[in-house]
Amino acid sequence: MGTLWFWIVAFMLTVYTVLDGFDLGVGIVYLLVARTEQDRRKAMHAIGPVWDGNEVWLIAGGGTLFFAFPLLYASSFSGFYLPLTIVLWLLILRGLSIELRAHTHDKVFASLFDTSFALSSAILAIFFGAALANVVRGVPIGADDYFFLPLWTNWRTGPNPGILDWYTVIGGILALLALAQHGLLYLSLKTSGDLNARTTAWAKKLWPIVLAVTLASVPATIIARPESLAHYRQHGVAWLAPAAVITGIAIIAVSLARGWEWRAFLGSCLYLAAMLVGAAAGLYPVVLPSVGTAGHDITIDRALSGPHTLHVGLVWWSFGITLAIIYTITVYWLFRGKVPEHAAGYGH
Repeated sequence: MGTLWFWIVAFMLTVYTVLDGFDLGVGIVYLLVARTEQDRRKAMHAIGPVWDGNEVWLIAGGGTLFFAFPLLYASSFSGFYLPLTIVLWLLILRGLSIELRAHTHDKVFASLFDTSFALSSAILAIFFGAALANVVRGVPIGADDYFFLPLWTNWRTGPNPGILDWYTVIGGILALLALAQHGLLYLSLKTSGDLNARTTAWAKKLWPIVLAVTLASVPATIIARPESLAHYRQHGVAWLAPAAVITGIAIIAVSLARGWEWRAFLGSCLYLAAMLVGAAAGLYPVVLPSVGTAGHDITIDRALSGPHTLHVGLVWWSFGITLAIIYTITVYWLFRGKVPEHAAGYGH
């Protein structure tokens, strides 16, 4: 049951990353590729019907984590209190920027909301990447299963790390680049004309950089947490994840060269999903590694809720996830196709 819930949580966070990742990516590249007022309206129109629904998967993932692994929830949400607060405010700022941008006709305020949308999206991507890198690297869990991380210490991994160090910065940069690529490919898929041409051109320039940073992150992860490689040796099927990562990048490269917009976007989805599955596989059966000697790793068995909670939760989770999937499929089906050339509003 513990393994099942481990992969359920991993699945929900992966779906969130793939779905909300492209509208975060649109925000990252927004000021770069959307140069005219019409382009910016088209970019907003491309994500308008779906961005808020995508974020539901983050809330659902957090709720699932709460009842399936309460110890992990309590420990991580207290230890990561500072970055989680920053992320919360960034999500609020980003949502306000999208909503208010659609209702203003003043150029000064439109410019303000455009800038806040782009900056909040970029910083969120960096923080999400750094957060995942923190989990992979490990945190200084105490004997009482709690910890606290300052924003930074000496920028080195070890028994007294900060939220930001050389390894988590790599994770943040990789997330920024990967989600920017995801956003570019989504805009290429959803738009036409000059905006489509610019997003496709930038995607062609970006994918080799994403590949290079991805390859650099492998030895960095082994240095930061050698146990990750040991987990791969124990579970041979885990090697499918890095193979899927390379396959996803290859699909992006070939599809961009041949003008296959859908395949390029699906290749990006595969890349992001495989990266997260690979990180989860490197951790399993640990859910939060410990650095130093004061505490112990928080494992699935230690963090897991009681049997009754898990069985009842599985019933309600199955019902809820079915509704979420139906809603997601319906919305994407209703708003399929290219954004109108003279889009108004932002998609609703």
